[in-house]
Amino acid sequence: MKLSDIASALAVTLENVSGDLDITGVAGIEEAGPSQLTFIANPKYASAARTTQAAAVIVAQDFPAEGRPVVRSSNPYLTFARAIELFYRPPAYKPGIHPTAVIHPSAKIGSGAHIGPYVTVDENVVIGERCVLLSHVVIYQGATIGNNFFAHAHAIVREYCRLGDGVVLQNGVIIGADGFGFARDGDHWHKIVQAGITILGDDVEVQANACVDRASIGETHIANGVRIDNLVQVGHGCTVGENTMLCSQAGLAGSTKVGKNVILAGQVGAAGHLTIGDGAIATAQTGIPHDVPPNTMVSGYPAIENKQWLRAVAVFNRLPEIAKALRRLERGKE
Repeated sequence: MKLSDIASALAVTLENVSGDLDITGVAGIEEAGPSQLTFIANPKYASAARTTQAAAVIVAQDFPAEGRPVVRSSNPYLTFARAIELFYRPPAYKPGIHPTAVIHPSAKIGSGAHIGPYVTVDENVVIGERCVLLSHVVIYQGATIGNNFFAHAHAIVREYCRLGDGVVLQNGVIIGADGFGFARDGDHWHKIVQAGITILGDDVEVQANACVDRASIGETHIANGVRIDNLVQVGHGCTVGENTMLCSQAGLAGSTKVGKNVILAGQVGAAGHLTIGDGAIATAQTGIPHDVPPNTMVSGYPAIENKQWLRAVAVFNRLPEIAKALRRLERGKE
């Protein structure tokens, strides 16, 4: 594509560009070649803009161009993501039902569906228009799913769960598995029937091998626009607010309430029956045993305010020398 056509498609402006460059693709700033487009979103990589071989660099409005061709954007990372879409064409799945698929006669599937090999759709399932179910997807009885559903191989939606429009399930996702509920009965555990369901709103994406458990009673609810990364565990009866992101290996114990626009980074763990306020951020490996106020950043275990945690870590790294100094003081007093 011509760079000018890319700029027009992405609604961005060009600077220091002489002629109309031919762009063959996009790449990272260190790997990009002379016919590729790259980006800088993090200021710490600014020096790489002087050495990259890329034809042009997508940068923020205030980034110093220093005479090299740049693409000005208010959100360089988002612009780069959209540039990738201009060059990548995902596989197309034609409407049709593979002969090995098993679909119960009572199931209702909208027009334009692609049903792959060995898919199972149980009784009284309702799925909207233009769904794609790839090989070995299983939809249990009574599940209701909206339009433009995309389920990669081996994804599972359990009984009576409800999914909105535009939901994407990556490989191995399980929506509505039994919550982890057991009551002590003498010397053994009595299983608590998980009689509730899981609900996913519109435009939700759940990535590979993540699990969103059904509630014991009531529902587990994932709101519109939520993103759930690989290997995330959402326990029974949890609620997750709109546009929240749960990163890889994060875990929510039962009945955790997570607000809107929250980010839980990798391996964050939240104890059950607590609330994480809107806009909160928990950095990687944070352990959350108590409520987190809205619009705060927390770190460590037990979770504390991020700036306080950074100061504590700085002191922790100096503990050996601090201990030596204390011992010298103690010896001086003797």
